[in-house]
Amino acid sequence: MCGRYTLLADELAILREFDIDEPIADYQPSYNVAPGQNVLAIIHDGKQKRAGYLRWGLVPSWADDEKIGYKMINARSETAHKKPSFRRPMSRKRCLIVADSFYEWKGDGKEKQPKRIQAVDREVFAFAGLWDKWERDDKKLFTCTILTKGANGFMQDIHHRMPIILPRGMQDAWIETGVQTPEEAHHFLESLNTVDLKAYNIGTYVNSAKNNDEGCIAPLA
Repeated sequence: MCGRYTLLADELAILREFDIDEPIADYQPSYNVAPGQNVLAIIHDGKQKRAGYLRWGLVPSWADDEKIGYKMINARSETAHKKPSFRRPMSRKRCLIVADSFYEWKGDGKEKQPKRIQAVDREVFAFAGLWDKWERDDKKLFTCTILTKGANGFMQDIHHRMPIILPRGMQDAWIETGVQTPEEAHHFLESLNTVDLKAYNIGTYVNSAKNNDEGCIAPLA
């Protein structure tokens, strides 16, 4: 799964990586991005790529209650193309969720060791994501979820699931291909190569989403 991550990259580095022309409005780096928060995402509107903020936790357009979003922070890529909540976004509402590392907790007996996981040789990268628009009365929400898959060889020792990090060169392909069938989007994800990762141990300070400073990423001595 993916339940917490970081985005500390300089705004210019993000614009270069994703070939975005316009500045990112209200860009705010974060040491501890958590579900329910607004997260930086990139969509393609049919003409160009646009960067902006979506709330993390997908609320399907047909949902009666926006609280469903708290249960929808991740979508399993193996089944997303079959699920009512994700089929339509898989077809036409795919997005990039910008990050530069993510956190995972390795079980070790009764204790869980938090780790910060980064891409090798990548300052900033994108998770494969889905988004949707929800409207009720006068309220409008734009929300998203992160697609996950079974752990690769590196991650298996840490957790059995991991977020899908799009390889460089496949980021635009995920969002620019226009309308696809959910099955076509599923096959695209299945075809991706794995991005090389690295990790180091950090302290339990990161466990609280209220903590958002350098202490979250400080290596254990």
